[in-house]
Amino acid sequence: MAKRITYRRIYEDAAPDDGTRVLVDRVWPRGLSKDNPRFDEWLPDVAPSTELRRWYGHEPSRFAEFRRRYLDELSGPAHREAIEHLRELAAHGGLTLLTATRDVEHSQAAVLAEWLAGSSG
Repeated sequence: MAKRITYRRIYEDAAPDDGTRVLVDRVWPRGLSKDNPRFDEWLPDVAPSTELRRWYGHEPSRFAEFRRRYLDELSGPAHREAIEHLRELAAHGGLTLLTATRDVEHSQAAVLAEWLAGSSG
């Protein structure tokens, strides 16, 4: 049975069914205290490369191409260990991927959640 993998903004309150909450941004979220994080783990190694993130600039018109490029990055060796860790977390309960991005539907968290859910079956 597939476990629930979802995504949301880091600034939203945790939900009882979130499971393990993992920040998947490369950069620490603005305004978030490092002394009291709102997540269980931070995996910057699963985030898009700095070059891809800067090119995308959260422009919805570039999302399809961003998604394609990010999926290419995810299949590479640089992300392998972080991906396997996320799969392991998802196998043991719910997994919520967190991002500071305002438009979560057009974020790496959305792409990653869909990809993990589709590749873990």
